[in-house]
This record gives sequence, C-alpha cells and structure tokens, in this order.
Amino acid sequence: MKYSVVLLTLLSVASFAADATIQKMQPEQTIAAPTETTIHVVCPHHTANKKKEPAVVQPSMPQTNAAVLAQDKPLLISVLGQGVAPMNTTSPAQAYALAKRAAVADAYRLIAEKVKGVRVDGQDLIKNMMVKRSTVRTSVDAMVRNANVVETTFKEGLCEVEMEITLSHSQFAQ
Repeated sequence: MKYSVVLLTLLSVASFAADATIQKMQPEQTIAAPTETTIHVVCPHHTANKKKEPAVVQPSMPQTNAAVLAQDKPLLISVLGQGVAPMNTTSPAQAYALAKRAAVADAYRLIAEKVKGVRVDGQDLIKNMMVKRSTVRTSVDAMVRNANVVETTFKEGLCEVEMEITLSHSQFAQ
C-alpha cells in the first residue's frame, strides 16, 4: 500500500511537470511522439508440437527527457516515515528513541525513492509450470541532504516522522 502511494505520487509529479513543460513551449515547437514497438517472443522448447504464434509484449512507458524540476519553481517533497518501538526495551524513553530513529530512516528512504527512483530486481523459479519461489528485491542509492523534520508523533508504540525537502534547479546546475 505504501509503495503504491509513492508510485502514484511519482507518476502524478512527472505528469504534472510534463504538462507544465508542454504548456510553456512556443507554438512553433513540436514534440515528436514516441514510436510504439512490439516485441515478439517465441519459446522453441515449448512450441515444438504447437503452431508457432509469438506472444506480444508491450514495452513499458517510453522515457522522455522532459524536465521535472523547473528553473523558477522549487519542488517540495513531503513524506511520512514510520517506525515501531521494539518490545524488549528497558524503558519507554529507549522505546521512543529507537522508534524515532527507525521513522527518520524510513523517511529518508522515502525521499530517496521519490527523488532517485527505485531499482526492482525479480526472480521466479518455475517447475512443472508452477511457481516454486518468487523473489523481489528493491533498492535505492541516493544521498539526501537538507531534509527537515516537520512533525514527530508517538502513539501506542508507533512513531511517525513527517519530513520534507525542497529541491531547486540551482542545486543541480553544473
């Protein structure tokens, strides 16, 4: 659920930025529409006795070079990190400190996912046409600086940290 909200947010920010870029263009400029490609996949081992009909796989959304971060308007990213206090703490203060630390780390990870994206690696082991093992690994590699904690709440062992970061075009100019 949490990842679907992050994905929805990323897609809406990207589409909003793309719409803003298109609206700022001069009338004589045009955008070339991406060409649709079809990939044909044929498995020779399983189609030896059958009629060879290739499976059609549609590629994912084409990537555009539209700028997400406008020069004149900074982008505010706000996330809500969550951390749970462990059961085997010696005091309520220790439980609060550990839950807050976990919530801050979660918030940093969420910011990194929004800014840099998430790498997803998947592997399926199929035997006798049944899935025996399915593994999905996600990772993000980013450096987050100047993020501010806006609000911290602790209730019933759950700590929530609201964190935000403001990105401007000048931070990434080279």
